[in-house]
Amino acid sequence: MANGVNISDAETPFLGDAVDGSVDYKGRPVTRSKSGGWRSGFFIIGVEVAERFAYYGISSNLISYLTGPLGQSVATAAVNVNAWSGTASLLPLLGAFIADSYLGRYRTIIISSVLYILGLSFLTLSTVLPFNYSDCQDTATCSPPKFQIIFFFFSLYVVAIGQGGHKPCVQAFGADQFDAQDPEESKAKSSFFNWWYFGMCGGLLMTLWILNYIQENLSWGLGFGIPCIVMGLTLIVFLLGSFTYRFRQSRDEKKPFLRIGNVFINAARNWKTTASAISVEQEVQGILPHEGSEQFKFLNKALLAPDGSRENGKICSISEVEEAKAVLRLIPIWTTCLVYAIVFSQSSTLFTKQGATMDRSLGSNFVVPAASLQSFISLSIVVFIPIYDRILVPIARAITRKPSGITMLQRIGTGIFLSILSMVIAAIIEKKRLQTAIEHGLVDLPKETVPMSICWLIPQYLLFGISDVFTMVGLQEFFYDQVSVELKSIGLSLYLSIFGIGSFLSSFLISLVENITGKDGLTSWFSDNLNRAHLDYFYWVLADTFSMEKSMVHSIKVFPVL
Repeated sequence: MANGVNISDAETPFLGDAVDGSVDYKGRPVTRSKSGGWRSGFFIIGVEVAERFAYYGISSNLISYLTGPLGQSVATAAVNVNAWSGTASLLPLLGAFIADSYLGRYRTIIISSVLYILGLSFLTLSTVLPFNYSDCQDTATCSPPKFQIIFFFFSLYVVAIGQGGHKPCVQAFGADQFDAQDPEESKAKSSFFNWWYFGMCGGLLMTLWILNYIQENLSWGLGFGIPCIVMGLTLIVFLLGSFTYRFRQSRDEKKPFLRIGNVFINAARNWKTTASAISVEQEVQGILPHEGSEQFKFLNKALLAPDGSRENGKICSISEVEEAKAVLRLIPIWTTCLVYAIVFSQSSTLFTKQGATMDRSLGSNFVVPAASLQSFISLSIVVFIPIYDRILVPIARAITRKPSGITMLQRIGTGIFLSILSMVIAAIIEKKRLQTAIEHGLVDLPKETVPMSICWLIPQYLLFGISDVFTMVGLQEFFYDQVSVELKSIGLSLYLSIFGIGSFLSSFLISLVENITGKDGLTSWFSDNLNRAHLDYFYWVLADTFSMEKSMVHSIKVFPVL
């Protein structure tokens, strides 16, 4: 629609303040005063708020549904939640490929939104299907028929596919609305990532409480159906904003994935090529020494054709080689943040089960859903982002003389440290919960409430939120900033894949610990009776990974970034 459209002279408006490299929905040059910026950004942030509302409306309390109506064990449910969230975080790689190579971000957002709505509809239907208890001796321990369970997980993964196309494109499309060449818009784009996260978490703050309460006290079908309706309405809102959007035009006819792939393939085929041959080729192409970075010089072998000749159309350009190097530079940061992603996945699984055993009453009639405490993550983000953006950044800017105050890597590292601190607090609080259960003789009464307020868990959630402001937002900006225009969706999908792999690693760790600690008649750390389990030991294991984290951080010095 907007990509690759030929613009006739008759359609060309006055270009006095035209935005270079961008067109409107009809393929015409756009003017700065009538398109993009915050006028488009607010539409797109609104869509993201709705999508996160739908996603967390499922994920935040999914472990309760799996251990409740579906009758799964704590360990199995935690593994299934992590497997689903991991898949949902890895699929953006496929979504980014489709968007950047074929459909464009705008079309991909629309198609993935339709898939999202379809998945949510199926999910709602799967929870309201009639369940025949006639063959059950004890309805409290009965599971739904196998078909209903399969249909539920099928619906869940349709939602994951929808999220896979939605997530990497919406944020990149939103950032595309700000022209990096304009000083004012460039500054606004830097704030966009902060306020993007602020808007997303602000919208989630109350909705998590509402949805989790509906799911646990009224109806799971209604709890899944409301996000479906919200996603449908916001798709309409997104389409209404089409008149204001800027669509980035690709300056290269080659697909971005193919460009990068060709660099690695040609470099691999020329692995025997000597440095002198590369230098000769660079001289032939007129490439100056300063035009290519000194890192990953083995990729310069892609400047030669696979047979060592210089046939036209087979060699890669220096810009393509540098583009591949930019992606490769992201790997150390990607690897470093896997530990953070493992820690992050506990907030929607083990933290929730931990809180479900504690005193959740507010007054005499209201019981707080355990999953609703995740809203304190959003609360701390909503409170801390303005403090960070308006107070801490100007102070740091005055000290460091850097426009961003601190570097993106410093921001990411600070958040990683805070997440480890959160796990230390979680381990201490869990130890106190276990001691309280022993003191009141509740060790073998897992269904009884441990007389310890769920408010004890609030600090670990608050620290999670503050760490998100540093690491999550920092990663979003970093992975968007370090790649070329055509690869923005890929950059953000790589950021999301950190949490996909982290979720799978969390599943692997939980399964491994379950098998090791639960054999030979011993009580597993993830026993269904949490009063005999030892979640605190697992939290300490995660906290101890801080030493590994420091060695990974050191690798960043070996592979500096752009």
